[in-house]
Amino acid sequence: FFSFFVFGMIVVGCNAQLTVNFYDSVCPNARFIIREEVSNAFNRDRGLAAGLVRMHFHDCFVRGCDGSVLIDSTPSNKAEKDAPPNNPSLRGFEVIDAAKRRIEAACPGVVSCADILAFAARDSVEITGGYRFEVPAGRRDGRVSLASEVLTNIPAPTFDLNQLTQSFQNKGLTQEEMVTLSGAHTIGRSHCTTITDRLYNFSSTASTDPSLDPAYANELKQRCPPNPAADLVLPMDPVTPDRTDVEYYREVIRNRGLFQSDAALLTSTNTRDQVVLNVRDPNAWFTKFSDAMVKLGQTGVLTGSAGEIRRNCRVINS
Repeated sequence: FFSFFVFGMIVVGCNAQLTVNFYDSVCPNARFIIREEVSNAFNRDRGLAAGLVRMHFHDCFVRGCDGSVLIDSTPSNKAEKDAPPNNPSLRGFEVIDAAKRRIEAACPGVVSCADILAFAARDSVEITGGYRFEVPAGRRDGRVSLASEVLTNIPAPTFDLNQLTQSFQNKGLTQEEMVTLSGAHTIGRSHCTTITDRLYNFSSTASTDPSLDPAYANELKQRCPPNPAADLVLPMDPVTPDRTDVEYYREVIRNRGLFQSDAALLTSTNTRDQVVLNVRDPNAWFTKFSDAMVKLGQTGVLTGSAGEIRRNCRVINS
C-alpha cells in the first residue's frame, strides 16, 4: 500500500459523527450487500481482497477517506486513480461499483462510496483470515480528485524509517501503528517495476540492495528481469500471499521483505522489536491491526453536510 501524504495536509478530520451501525435504520442491508459482493469477487479472484484493502489505504492517504480514489478522470481532469502509484496497480473498482448499484436500488442517495470502500476493506481483511472489526460509518464523498496530489501523499516503497514514520505521523498515526499497518503487505502482489532498482541498480557501490537476502534476491531476479513487462507481478508475502497473517513479519526478519520500506522496519531497535513481537504473538497483532484500521478509516473524513453522497462512485453528482 505504500506511498503517502503531505500536500493539503488533512490529518484527522471531524469524525464525531462516524458511528457504528450508522445505516441500521436507513439502509439495513447495506453491509450485507457489500459483504456479499466482496465474497463473490474473492471467489472469482483472491487477489481482489488485497486490492480493496490497498484501495482504502490510498483513498485515506489523499484528502482523507472520502472516496476520491474512485472518481474517474475526465477530459479536463486527471483523477487520483490514474496517478502512477495507482495506475495500473489499484484494482477492485468493479466490486465497489457492483455494491453501489445494488445499494442505490435499495436505498437511493443514502450510503456513501467512501463508506462502501471502508466496509469492503474490512470484509477483505476478514475473508483472508483477519479479525472482523466494527467500522464506524457516516463518511461523505468528496468532490475533488487530483492525480497531482497522489505522489506527495503516498509513501514510496523506497522510503526509509524516518520517512515512513513522518508520513504516518502526518496522518495522526504513531510509529507503532505504522509498523502494524505495514502488515497489510501480508496479502497481495506488486508489480516488478517497483523493485527493479532494488535488484539491479541500487546504488553506485552495489547493484543489488545488500540488506536483501541473497538467495531471495536471486529468486526475485528469476521472476523480474531488468526491464519487466508492466503487468508482471509477484507476491509481497511469498509464503501466504492470500492470507492475512504474520508471515509478512517473519519474512521481514529473514531479510525477505519485498520493498526497501519493509526492510526499513529492522533499522531501529524499537521497530525491530515490534516486528519480532508480532511474529511471537499473532493474536495481539490481529487486534492491533484491527484497531489501526479503524483509526486510519477516520482520517480526514467528511461528515454532516460536507461533500455529498455520490450516486455513481466514479462520477461526482452534477
